[in-house]
Amino acid sequence: MVRVMVVDDHPMWRDGVARDLSEAGYDVVAVVGEGRQAIRAAGAVRPEVVVLDLHLPDMSGAEVAAGLAGADPAPKVLVLSASAEQDDVLAAVKAGASGYLVKSASREEFLDAVRRTADGDAVFTPGLAGLVLGEYRRLAASPAASPAAAGRAGDDGPRLTERETEVLRLVAKGLTYRQVADRLVLSHRTVQNHVQNTLVKLQLHNRVELVRYAIEQGLDAD
Repeated sequence: MVRVMVVDDHPMWRDGVARDLSEAGYDVVAVVGEGRQAIRAAGAVRPEVVVLDLHLPDMSGAEVAAGLAGADPAPKVLVLSASAEQDDVLAAVKAGASGYLVKSASREEFLDAVRRTADGDAVFTPGLAGLVLGEYRRLAASPAASPAAAGRAGDDGPRLTERETEVLRLVAKGLTYRQVADRLVLSHRTVQNHVQNTLVKLQLHNRVELVRYAIEQGLDAD
């Protein structure tokens, strides 16, 4: 059973989300209404996935996502918000959120998003994935991005295997891990292992940094 924590300051909404998760077979280990409480609870209940609202009374959702990234082990964060504003989406992803779903999503879409988040996929409401990738490309094209990229891609830098590079290229194009697995005729677990090995080699921390690195290297080009 996947361990899930729900963070939302509206009692009726968070209780409904927790109920849907429990009925679908997830282990709801905590239901909280404030950001600081969520960060403290994560260390105690060790969720694998956190379903996080962006607008909390004490902290922003982006601040909570950044705080959760420091947990050991760090949970995957799926933002579930009423907002589809560009600034909110990008702030959440840059803080370490794995995905972003608007609250207008159906119950089936939500439960599928939680499952895919637990599997390691980046999940976005349709239309938002392109927004995030566009921002990665903008950042990668900025002068400030070049030194970091050069430092990691120099002659003395880490060497990825052909398969790791192939997986990274598809991830940078926005494919989910399951789509990468289907494309390369690999198991989902094998793709996850390749991504984890790549993160370690490049000294990166999450998929956000990984995709930005790939774009800096031009791996998202056809």
